[in-house]
Amino acid sequence: MKASDVKSSGTGPSGTGSPGERSSGSTSSNAGSSGARSPVVPGVRLGRVSFVWRPWMVAVTVLLATATFLVFCLSIAVGDFPIALPQVIATILGGGEQVDEFVIMDLRMPRALAGCVVGVALGMSGAITQSIARNPLASPDILGITGGAGAVAVFLVTVSGGTATAVVNSVGLSGAALAGGLGTGLLVYFLAWRRGVDGFRLILIGISVSAVMEAITTWLLVSADIRDVARAQAWLIGSLDNRSWDDITVALRSTLVLMAVVACVAFQFKPMHLGDEVAAGLGVRYAVVRAVLLLCAVLLAGVAVSAAGPVPFVALVAPQVAMRLVRCPTPPMIASGVVGALLLIGADLIARAALPITLPVGVVTAAVGGPFLVYLLVRANVR
Repeated sequence: MKASDVKSSGTGPSGTGSPGERSSGSTSSNAGSSGARSPVVPGVRLGRVSFVWRPWMVAVTVLLATATFLVFCLSIAVGDFPIALPQVIATILGGGEQVDEFVIMDLRMPRALAGCVVGVALGMSGAITQSIARNPLASPDILGITGGAGAVAVFLVTVSGGTATAVVNSVGLSGAALAGGLGTGLLVYFLAWRRGVDGFRLILIGISVSAVMEAITTWLLVSADIRDVARAQAWLIGSLDNRSWDDITVALRSTLVLMAVVACVAFQFKPMHLGDEVAAGLGVRYAVVRAVLLLCAVLLAGVAVSAAGPVPFVALVAPQVAMRLVRCPTPPMIASGVVGALLLIGADLIARAALPITLPVGVVTAAVGGPFLVYLLVRANVR
């Protein structure tokens, strides 16, 4: 053995070094390489709940919430009787004159609040379905949930008879639409179940069920009275017109309850991104968690449809935009809800104030969401 070999090996003349020196050198080398590859992410523990602290995600979510509040106030300020934005904020916080309070709180607040609630519900619903299916195309629009709710509502509007009238009088059109969306979501889930839920199979069955629901809706519109068709068509486009506090109260309470359920289950959902086997090894009952989250997604979409009609593409666009803004590999639920509210309130503001004629909000969201869907399809094909 040459002297240079002995020197380079870091051992003594006998070729054996100290075990402590060898282990310490190896440990420091591994630590340095692992630290260079994956920096330590700080975590926070509150009692039995622990989570990863991501400053960028929190900062972006706070900025999105601030922008949503400003657009919310601007939507209230714009109208036939314009009100200054500082006056709107002061009135919302408890100040302001009596005339401004009447215009803001009684006339314009229900519409703006409906846009916020419906946007949050659609954004979170889309984030849940896309995370479970692991596919950016999985949304309540594609899976047929909104189509089922719309078909039930159109049936009750266009079909005159004792049964339909009794249902509308007992649960209302919004309640019937919610039940239709829930039934369609459960149908898609059970048809897609085969020792688990595969994302690709879920989307294919959802597209098929959605096509069936659209065919039923079209047949009802063609065979109904023209006056009922006009009423049903206005509801099908998706609109925030003529909303009252009674229409918003049920949707707001339902959305808050479902958001609380999603927040409780979301911690067990994180390991499922690594695969069902890994989640089962960590003690997660992935089948139960997936079923509960899908049920919450269906109910959130049904609540949104019952409050504003089947507003298209918000549930598809909001999670993908939020995922890119917060730099997260999966759609973030809270940020998706905030982006959904921002998109819907902004679209309603554009439909009312920025266009030559007043249009339903669903027309604007369709004009934005259609090209975004094409972008997702092209991007998937390129990959």
